[in-house]
Formats: sequence, structure tokens, C-alpha cells
Amino acid sequence: MSLSTVYTRAQVGIESPLVQVEVHLSGGLPSLSLVGLPETAVKESKDRVRSAILNSHYEFPAKRITINLAPADLPKEGGRYDLAIALGILASSEQVPKDKLTDYEFVGELTLSGELRPVTGILPTALRAAHAGKTLIVPAGNAGEAALCHEARILQARSLSEVCSWLHNNESLPEVSAEDAPVRTARLTNDLSEVKGQVGARRALEIAAAGQHNLLFIGPPGTGKTMLASRLPGILPPMSNDEALVAASVASISHHSGDWQSRWGQRPFRAPHHTSSGVALVGGGGNPKPGEISLAHGGVLFLDELPEYSRKVLDVLREPLESGEIVISRANRSVTYPASFQLIAAMNPCPCGYYGDPSGRCQCTPDQIRRYQGQTSGPLLDRIDLHVDVPPVSPALLQQAPPSEPSTAVRDRVMAARDRQMRRQGCANSCLSGQQRDDVCRLLESDQAWLLDTIARLNLSARSYHRLLTVARTLADLNDADSIQRQHLMEAIGFRALDRYRMA
Repeated sequence: MSLSTVYTRAQVGIESPLVQVEVHLSGGLPSLSLVGLPETAVKESKDRVRSAILNSHYEFPAKRITINLAPADLPKEGGRYDLAIALGILASSEQVPKDKLTDYEFVGELTLSGELRPVTGILPTALRAAHAGKTLIVPAGNAGEAALCHEARILQARSLSEVCSWLHNNESLPEVSAEDAPVRTARLTNDLSEVKGQVGARRALEIAAAGQHNLLFIGPPGTGKTMLASRLPGILPPMSNDEALVAASVASISHHSGDWQSRWGQRPFRAPHHTSSGVALVGGGGNPKPGEISLAHGGVLFLDELPEYSRKVLDVLREPLESGEIVISRANRSVTYPASFQLIAAMNPCPCGYYGDPSGRCQCTPDQIRRYQGQTSGPLLDRIDLHVDVPPVSPALLQQAPPSEPSTAVRDRVMAARDRQMRRQGCANSCLSGQQRDDVCRLLESDQAWLLDTIARLNLSARSYHRLLTVARTLADLNDADSIQRQHLMEAIGFRALDRYRMA
């Protein structure tokens, strides 16, 4: 029977559903039909496959060839199906045995000479193959990425002829081992010891890291806002293996992640320019790709010059900040990407940047200041727990200030506070649900009355009230306190600088 089935996997977001490549040879004029919703790159595979088979010293059958990529309603894109299609043609024409094909999955793009090129999204494919209990054959160039999935059995090949020789039992394919995987490298972030002065901002950065809170720096140009934000990844707890695998899966399918394998296991730090579009931030396109918020999953998204972003662009962040994921819907498909990131933003207090400067350099009118600060919507600012003033530092202080506390010392306190939260409620304080928050952030009656009066005077929303409670809980955790005290509430309210600007 001139029919064969080869198994491979598609790429849909960070999922990798199974695809059956069914190849049938029949009589008639020589032709090749490819069905199953293939996109342009897949349709072009017939020319790559034909040349690869001939240059690997096999015969391309002069028959009517029908190739079905099932399921038929799943869009297929890229060159990842080349190897499976070539093997299906060779198996149908009885040039390679079929007995091994049912227990293996094949992924790889072919060159005209029959060599195997690496493809994107191998890590999600390996994870799904391991879950299905199948052995995966990948190009040798993907061996390092595939090795991150320790549960899977993965073989690597350099060419179509190597795979065919292995199917004939003439040689074996080398197995991918844990030694092939990228090694977790030392942190490449800059150290907090390089930041002089800015005691309040450093304190806010530690609180944000301990409770996974969102943070907004407000201050004139040149006060170190960007410098402080870039130090946050260095004081965050290390990524768990599951977090690292999800972040690596997103980077694996993106064309904008650079050499992510050299940063394996490090928390991402993404800093898109303020001219970025909404699609650039959340992802999208005809075949939805991840955006900056998904590339920042498990790490930090830094938005410098916050009011310079389009308001419509910023408002697309509101849902993922709450849910930790982004759903991108198109007419023919819907893709969900992870987007659990920590938002750090920076802004000037006014268009010129010198509002409140004692020298009187600010010439902005009250209307200009209100319009500038109003560029960012209230619902988005409600989701930012800490608003922190970053005042100017005099050159004399920069010269005379002793070395600041290094990131390692701060990270130890952050990890101790985060461990306390995980033992108590199983998540960071910023992720507390309603009932958890009521249990964990319970106050004395006197403190509750004082806080409600303060909230009324500051005219804060209910969401801001809940954010204040979680920040106070983080302050208590940093102090190793069992309950929230008045001093923690007072310090938490002190980190609402933007509310003071607006009241002024």
C-alpha cells in the first residue's frame, strides 16, 4: 500500500499540537498536491523536499503524490514540516521502512542539499512530545534548546540521509543529553552598589522586588530612574525551572528575543521605546506572535518616559496586569500567551521635567502639568502599587557618598520575605485574591479607621486601597512581622507620590 503517516508538530503560540503528515502515491501524471491549510512557506516545501531527496541519492517518485497535513483546520506555517514530508514520500515509495515511524516525531527544515536547518519553537515541541511519550528527532542545531526538556528522549540529525540511514538500522542517531543544554550563567545585571544616594528609591525597589509590586519612579531628568530600574532583576529571586521553561518557550518562538539561550534562567528585562505600538507591546499579527509583555514574562517590563506612550497603547496593559496572560484573537484563531511581568515605569513630573525644583527652572503652566500627568489613565495608575519620588542628587554627594549596599545583600532580604509569603499563602503579596487579602492583611480596628480616613482624604479608589494593604503586608514581611502595624501603613501611603502631585 503506497500510503504512509509521519508525525510532527505545529506551532500555535507556545503550544505544539500534533500534526499527521499523510502521504499517498497513486497512478497518473506526476504531480504533488499539498492540502491541510498550508501557508506559503509550507507550500514551498515541495521544491525543497524534491531537491533534498534527489541530493540525498534517493529517487523522487514520478507519480501523483497527495500530502495531507491533518488536522485540516489547523493553519500550518514555516519549514518545520519538511523532514516529515520527505520521510512520508520515501516511506510511501518503499525507499525507507515504515515500522519505526509510528513511535517517533520529526521536526526540521531541509536545505536543497538535504541538510537539516534549525527551526523555531523546538522547546514547546519537545515538552509536548515528552508528555505524549514519543521520541523526537530534531536538527542538530536545535539540540541545545531541546535539551532543556529533561523529560523527553530526543535524537539529533544533521541531514535527511542520516535519518534515512538510521531508519535502515545502518547507523544510530546521537541522543541529546542534559550536557547539551545551555548553562545558567551568572547574573549579567548591574549592581545596586553603583547607585549613590536615592535612599527612598532604593527602598521602594526592594519593596517592589519582595512583594512583586509594580513601581513608578517620578523625578526630573538625570536623577537615576533608568539606572535604578535596570537593577531590579539583580535583586529578584532566581527563576524556578518551570518559570524558566515558560519564558524560554516564549523566547524560542519570537524573532525579537536575540540570543536568549545565553541568558537562560535569568529574569528578562524588556525596555520598549515609547514609540512602540500596541501590537508591539501585547503581540499580534495575522499569525499572532508574542509581544514585549510576553517576552518579559517572569521578569521586568520597563517603560521609560511613561506619558510619552500613546494612551491607547498603555491601556492595553491593564488586562494582562491583572490576569497574567494575554489572549490575542483573530478571525480564524485565538492564541494565549503568558504575560506575568513586573511593571516598572519612569516619568517626569511635568513636560520640562523640573516641576517643584527650588531654582524655579520649571516654566510649565498648571494646565500643561495636568495634561502631561493625565496622559496616563487612572485605571492603569491604580494598578501601580508604588509611586516614588526620585529627587536630584548633588554632585558633591555623588563624590562623597560611601559605597551603597550591594545587590546580593538586598536580594537576601527579598528572598527571605518572598519565602515567608510562599509559605503563608503560596504566592507573592501582589497576587493575593480577595479572600486571601482579607485573611493576610487584617488590621486592628484603630488602624482600619485611620487608614479609611486617609484613603478618603487622598480620594483613592478601592483598588488603590487594596494595593496599599498588600504593600503594607510586604513591609511587614521585610520586617519579619506577623501582622501589619501602623508604621507599615504610614510607609505604604508615603509611596503614593503621584497622588500628592495631583492634589497639589
